[in-house]
Amino acid sequence: MIQLYTWGTPNGRKVSIALEEMGLDYQVVPIDIGKDQQFTAEFLAVSPNNKIPAIREGDVTVFESGAILMYLARRSGRFLATEGTPDYWKTQEWLMWQMGGMGPMLGQAHHFLKFNPGVSTYAENRYHTEAQRLYGVLDRQLAQVDFVAGDLSIADFAIWPWVSRFEFQRIDLNDYTHVKRWYLQLAARSGFIKGYAQPNPDDVIPVP
Repeated sequence: MIQLYTWGTPNGRKVSIALEEMGLDYQVVPIDIGKDQQFTAEFLAVSPNNKIPAIREGDVTVFESGAILMYLARRSGRFLATEGTPDYWKTQEWLMWQMGGMGPMLGQAHHFLKFNPGVSTYAENRYHTEAQRLYGVLDRQLAQVDFVAGDLSIADFAIWPWVSRFEFQRIDLNDYTHVKRWYLQLAARSGFIKGYAQPNPDDVIPVP
């Protein structure tokens, strides 16, 4: 069985949502980052960067959420098109967009807008403006397709949990019609509901 080392963050929820949607059996190992449990020697053996999420399956360990999603897609044979096809590369594009842009920038927005307001007006304006720009990119893409890469894929699993923290980013989803439609559509799926609530069953998906 897959062991999932995780906490209730966007990166952690990517993987629990994927596992639920793929129908893979897994066991949750909570890593409470508020108590610095990510710095234990036991977790370091699984995740050399001391970051959640990470997985272990037998002798295989994988850290970094994007790599985990690719591993699970190949493991299950679902939510990733055949390698080398146009649909495969479209999914890769949007997965990398999240990993390299949306995640890091929205993470900074959380830091300054939600957890440290008033510390730096410059930083608040910078990351709020960038958050709005990224939502615009996503909204234009979703105006053309039902899901980010066309069909439901690991790209959606990667991006959606970051959008679920729209309140942290001071984003009004009503300003992004297509993102809101996509967000609510996925929020109604049982795999997203169950995956969002790992490892804290009281966590409920925010609804705009």
